Amino acid sequence: MRKLELLSPAGDMERLKMSVLYGADAVYLAGTSFGMRSFAGNFTPEELPEAVKFAHAHGVKCHVTVNTMPRNEEVVQLPAYLEQLDDAGVDALIVADLGAFMLAGKYAPHCERHISTQQSIANYECAQSWFDLGAKRVVLARECSLDEIRTIRQKVDPKLEIETFGHGAMCVSYSGRCLLSNYMTGRDSNRGACAQPCRYQYALMEEKRPGEYFPVYEDEKGTYILNSRDMCMIDHLKDLMDAGVDCIKIEGRAKSAYYAAIVTGAYRHCIDDAAAGREIDPVWRDEVEHVSHRVYSTGFYYGQPGQYTENSRYIRQWQVVAKVEACNENGRAVCSLNNKFRAGDALEVVGPDLRPFPILAEGMADMEGAPLEEARTPQMRFTLKLPKPVPALSMLRRSVDLSAK
Repeated sequence: MRKLELLSPAGDMERLKMSVLYGADAVYLAGTSFGMRSFAGNFTPEELPEAVKFAHAHGVKCHVTVNTMPRNEEVVQLPAYLEQLDDAGVDALIVADLGAFMLAGKYAPHCERHISTQQSIANYECAQSWFDLGAKRVVLARECSLDEIRTIRQKVDPKLEIETFGHGAMCVSYSGRCLLSNYMTGRDSNRGACAQPCRYQYALMEEKRPGEYFPVYEDEKGTYILNSRDMCMIDHLKDLMDAGVDCIKIEGRAKSAYYAAIVTGAYRHCIDDAAAGREIDPVWRDEVEHVSHRVYSTGFYYGQPGQYTENSRYIRQWQVVAKVEACNENGRAVCSLNNKFRAGDALEVVGPDLRPFPILAEGMADMEGAPLEEARTPQMRFTLKLPKPVPALSMLRRSVDLSAK
C-alpha cells in the first residue's frame, strides 16, 4: 500500500500559498500559455520562478501544466517556454500532446514528464508505452474503475507512478476531449477556454415557432441532460492506496483560495489518518462540505455512476468574512475583510493545521485602535480578539446559505 501524494491546485500566488500552507505535498499550476485553465489567474514569466521558490522553501513540489493541444503556430513557441520552466526549477511538466512530450524531454531535461488525463489512458499497455518513452507518471482517464487501476498497477513497471483525480468538478466528457464549447461558443475546450455549456439548462424550440421555448423535463425541477456531479473520494482513500495509486489530485485551479485551502487541509489530515491505519477524523472529513460544490459522487471508481439530471447548482453554505494576516501570542489578530460582519456574529476560525473552532466576534477595532461595531469596507484591515493565537492565512467564516435557488 502506497501513501498518497496530495496534489493541490494553484491558480495564482494566493491560491498557491493556501495549498502549500494547508498541507499539499505538491501543487500544479500554469504559466500564461499552454494550460487548460485560461481563466485561472495563472503565472507570468516573472511570477512563476517565485512560485516555485515559495513551494520549494516549504518542501512542496511544483508541477506545471503544458497540456493543451497546440496548433502549428503555437508549437513553434514551445521550446523557449519549456526552457523557461526548466530554468525556473519546475519539478514536473504535465503534458498531453506527443510532440510537446518529446520537446519537453529535449528542452526541459531536468523536469519529470507526467502524462495528462487529456490522453485518456485507460489500459496498462498505453500506460507502459508512455513509461517506455520516458514518462515518470500517468494521470489516468477519469473513466477508470478501481479494479482497472489495480490491474494497470500490477501490469506496468513498478517505477511508473499513477495519479488519479480525487476531488472537484468533473467534465461531462470525463477525460476532457470535448468539442461542445467549440461548437456553441467558439471557445476551444482543448486549449484552455471551455465555456462549460454542459452545465446549461436546455429547452426545446420548434422550427416554425422561433423564440417559443418548450421546457424539457426529467422531473418537475427540469433537466440537465449533460450534467455531472463533483468528485469526492475523501471517504475512500484506503481503497485508492490499496489499488496502487501514488497521487491524488484535487481539481480547482479556477476556484477560490478558500476552496484550495479547505479541501487541501481536509485531505491532508484524512490521508494521514488512512495511511496510519486510524479512523478518519469526522471533523476533517466534514470540511469538504464547507466549500462551494455540486452534489458529490465517486465517479467511475465503483462502476457506472449514472446520470444526474436534477440540477447543476452549487451548494454554498459557508462564506469567508476575513483572512488573518498576523496574530500575536495573545490572540490579537490583524485581518483583512472579505465580506461584512458585525461584532457579536457567530463565526468559525480555520487555518493551516488548525482544527476549526467557533467564536463570537468581539474586541474589533480599526487599525488606529478605535472600537469597531461592523467591518464593511472590502479589503479593509482591522483587528479582532481571538481566544488563542492562530497562524497567518487562517480564515474567519460564517454559516450562510448562498446556494442558488
